[in-house]
Amino acid sequence: MFLKTVRWRMEWVRPSPARALSLWTLLICSFNIAGLRPLSSVRAESLDVVKVTGVSGGEATLPCDTRSPQPPDALLLVVWYKDDVPIYSFDGRVKGPTAHWADDSLGGRAAWLPSSPTALRLHHVQASDRAMYRCRVDFKVSPTRNHKISLDVIELPEKPKIFDELDKEVSGVAGPYIEDTSLKLTCVVSGGKPMPRLRWWRDDKPIHTLDPLQDGSGVSTLELKIPRLTRDYLEAVYTCTADNTLLVPPLRVNVQIQLYLRPLLVEILAREQPLSVGQEAELACRAVGARPPAIITWWLEGKQMNADGPQKNSENGNETVSFLRWTPRMEHDGRVLTCRATHATLEHVTIETTKSLSLHYMPIVSLQLGPKLNPNDIEEGDDVYFDCSVRAHPQAYKVVWEHNGQIMTHNQRAGVIAGQAHLALQGVSRENAGKYVCTASNVEGDGRSAPVTLQVIYKPVCKKKAPAIVGAALHEAARVTCEVEAYPAPNNFQWMLNNSMGTVELDPTKFTTKNGQSILTYTPTTEGDYGSLSCRATNLAGQQMEPCRYTLLPAVRPDPPFNCSSVNLTEDSVELRCMAGYDGGLHTLYFVEAWEHGALLTNASAISPAWKLRNLGSGKVVKLVFYASNARGRSETTMLRVLTLSRLALHTEAKTTNVSPLEAGWALGIIAGTAGTLVVVAIVALLARRRHHRPMQYEAPIQTVKAYIGSIQSNNHSPIQPDDKNPDVIPLGKDFNCARDVERPPEPPPYGAVMSPPVGCSRSAHSIHQDMRSNTPHTPNTPASDVQSIGTLADDRRSVTSGTLSRRREVVTTRTPLLANTRESCV
Repeated sequence: MFLKTVRWRMEWVRPSPARALSLWTLLICSFNIAGLRPLSSVRAESLDVVKVTGVSGGEATLPCDTRSPQPPDALLLVVWYKDDVPIYSFDGRVKGPTAHWADDSLGGRAAWLPSSPTALRLHHVQASDRAMYRCRVDFKVSPTRNHKISLDVIELPEKPKIFDELDKEVSGVAGPYIEDTSLKLTCVVSGGKPMPRLRWWRDDKPIHTLDPLQDGSGVSTLELKIPRLTRDYLEAVYTCTADNTLLVPPLRVNVQIQLYLRPLLVEILAREQPLSVGQEAELACRAVGARPPAIITWWLEGKQMNADGPQKNSENGNETVSFLRWTPRMEHDGRVLTCRATHATLEHVTIETTKSLSLHYMPIVSLQLGPKLNPNDIEEGDDVYFDCSVRAHPQAYKVVWEHNGQIMTHNQRAGVIAGQAHLALQGVSRENAGKYVCTASNVEGDGRSAPVTLQVIYKPVCKKKAPAIVGAALHEAARVTCEVEAYPAPNNFQWMLNNSMGTVELDPTKFTTKNGQSILTYTPTTEGDYGSLSCRATNLAGQQMEPCRYTLLPAVRPDPPFNCSSVNLTEDSVELRCMAGYDGGLHTLYFVEAWEHGALLTNASAISPAWKLRNLGSGKVVKLVFYASNARGRSETTMLRVLTLSRLALHTEAKTTNVSPLEAGWALGIIAGTAGTLVVVAIVALLARRRHHRPMQYEAPIQTVKAYIGSIQSNNHSPIQPDDKNPDVIPLGKDFNCARDVERPPEPPPYGAVMSPPVGCSRSAHSIHQDMRSNTPHTPNTPASDVQSIGTLADDRRSVTSGTLSRRREVVTTRTPLLANTRESCV
């Protein structure tokens, strides 16, 4: 066997003569060639064994001291034996790679380390490498040295595996387990020489250890048992390690414990602002402690509500918040709102919290008449009270009472007693009738009650206090409407006609009654059919005290507009305003025409004497002609001249105003005319005072209809009033200028009343009307002389209505009951 080995060695070193020489030298020195036995002078030494440990798959370094004991001796040869079988050699006399030789069983895993300390290093150590190694070192002079090395190869176990109660391998995460249940995990390790030690760790602390157990099975197991999994075990990490040497870190495997946790807390988060009816609010509900995150639902009185948007979870997953956008209604006040947290997996694991809704809302107000009052039997003078019921949260801080939209205040002297919940009216009158509302206010707003109508029973009264004038032509039907205010509405009307023939009640067939008003259709057929009309209404409260009066006059042409003036004069437009004259008792339209050098520029009409003319042109003198027209004809005209602004004047300084010569002449004429009129009035007044005490027959011209209208207007505060600053001077109205009566035809006088004298007479119209009020219309007193005078007036009226215009001045003597002992004249 040895020869075979030598022969093989010789074949291995055959390519190199130097190597062959070295091997033969080794053999000659070691053996007796004749007897093929070792020389007696070269024998194995008994050396201490050096123990070397290597890990399977790692590296192992086998030390071998090659230093010569007698320096500077030369190293000749190093030979490694495994169990006395050469496996590696190094020839110090050969340079280069050929100095190394290794057995094929090493598979190229051996390498000589020539640097001090010298050694043989094995890579990828295998279990088969476990053996006794010997290193023989030959020197040139020194004797041969041998070193023994015992190599122990440690075989690592396989990586640990963890199995659960069901023998299912756990990878990374164990569970999830239900809270308060038990846990059992088994760590299993296969292989390993020597047998590994197993340990369970938590937070780098060993909690359970299994020492190596040599039972011949080759498998090591270590169990981890937790009898009750509390919240402390959530996401706890356990580690199983296996080790059988200190040369290599322990093999380990980790597992994380996952738990199903029930929610611990659920609450509805408080709001800074209260919940208000009709206003959208956002509510938040928070659930804590559930794993996985709890499912939050909202409930109102057992009915689930729809929450807007997904739930929001905290970063650590411990909290879940759900938001509810909701607009509460009034019927939700006092209801119970529930927030419920449910586990996504565990059944019958639900906790909830509730909130009783205390909603803020504006006052709900109801108003009613006092329960002891009959709303259909309240008369003037009765006491009335109202009850205002208010329901509000928060409480109302004030209550306001309104009557027909006007705020009422507490005024005990006026009989108004206003409180927070009650309103009392002492001694009501018709003015107290109408709609009553109470309004309560709190921080949410104002709540108004539905209006309650108070009806006060009272007798009819006229809507229009002043007597109306109605124009009617002979044989033409005139409609006279009698409108009264009353509650309840009148069910009966009575019409009376008072004229020179006396007072007559009109036939009910001539008028109709509807909706609280009466419409009289009256057709005068003779001159005696004109006069004063009156109507009285009757309802449940009684008959009307003061009748509604209407003066029935013959329909005539209207008077022209007067006191015309221009406003807002521009370069091509002007606004005009006039006073309206007597309309003749008929519907009247008012006209204006603009003329320049005989050419009509423009015209306009209106139902009232106010116009705006455009496109007149700049810098023009425009003559304006005003007149009125009704069904009886057209009035006389009134003229006015205006000068429109020039375009050049528009660019001059606004503060400079130049008056044209034409305008200056008009102004001087107006001033002179006014002064002369005042002188004439003063003279006439003086003469009238001197003749006032002498009995004489009353003389007056034929009265025109407009003179009577003027007297009525002066009594009823018409816009044309006497000068209050000088009461002794009687104004000269256009309608009462006796001197100008020559220029217009006489017109018929009114009937059934004493005529008002014109300006310039010795007795004023005011005193005559005072005398008229002393005489009742139902007891006329008309002597024969008065009838004769009225007949004379009737003849003149016929001359007017027939179209004959008489240019004469007549003096008529008239004696009336009021002026029986007085004669006055008008010139």
